[in-house]
Amino acid sequence: MDAIRIENLTKAFNGNLAVNELTLTVAQGEVFGLVGPDGAGKTTTMRLLAGIMKPAAGDAWVQGCHIVHEAETLKQHISYMPQRFGLYLDLTVEENINFYADLYNVPPKIRRNKIIELLAFSNMTPFRGRLARNLSGGMKQKLALACALIHTPRILLLDEPTNGVDPLSRRDFWRILYKLLKEKVTIFVSTAYLDEAERCTRIGLLHQGRLLACGTPDEVKRNMRGVLVEIKCEQPRIVMPLLTNVVHPLSCGLFGDKIHMVLPGNTFVALSAAETALAELGVKAAIKVVSPSLEDVFISILTPSERRDRIVT
Repeated sequence: MDAIRIENLTKAFNGNLAVNELTLTVAQGEVFGLVGPDGAGKTTTMRLLAGIMKPAAGDAWVQGCHIVHEAETLKQHISYMPQRFGLYLDLTVEENINFYADLYNVPPKIRRNKIIELLAFSNMTPFRGRLARNLSGGMKQKLALACALIHTPRILLLDEPTNGVDPLSRRDFWRILYKLLKEKVTIFVSTAYLDEAERCTRIGLLHQGRLLACGTPDEVKRNMRGVLVEIKCEQPRIVMPLLTNVVHPLSCGLFGDKIHMVLPGNTFVALSAAETALAELGVKAAIKVVSPSLEDVFISILTPSERRDRIVT
């Protein structure tokens, strides 16, 4: 049995589709990443799977429970950690965990050992007596995760859990998630960070409620047609539109101070086309073929109208 099965799930707000006929499956014990920019439909998908919101159409089952018809039973098997988790700032770390243990009716005999385990698991033991208001952003997220795990859920729904957290804390948070896999917890996580998508077993690229691609990170990268050429030159923001008008790439975007351009044909044809176009424009540049990142793939999959004026930095 799949941990999560989604079939044509659809949700609209005021006539605007937030989730558009979403279909995918998540296997037991994997980390599945729902990846996309703000407004892609990630949070709406999470709320639908948590049984908080009803779909306009379609169906989904989480741990075998239908998200509408068995919503109450579903909540016994999952833990949903929204972007703004409800920590109580005037309570200590341990008091917050105890509060959530009360909410989930965790028996006192089980709770004591479970709290000790979670504090050690999240490296929060030295801070058990600290008020939540005095924790850093990364520590608050680790505390929120500990609270979400107090009742030992089989499926963890995490909505952009590292949004706004510093890089070091993000890395620590993912180390904790990997530990959960050893306990066969299924993790469904949404993120706008494409580097985090590389950490997932499989990913789904979501844009305007539509699933653009799904598979392992390497499988998704192989979806990109053409050859990716990286161009480093002066004033890339000015050069890119001029170059695009000459070579008509399959997709193009700015990555920091470089231009990433996907061109049709083989490596020789792509490099020749780029070199000829730059020579015609009188632009001196360093050109090379590079392996695509997930950002490159995401841009290449978008339609021309969706891609227009999109800059990735």
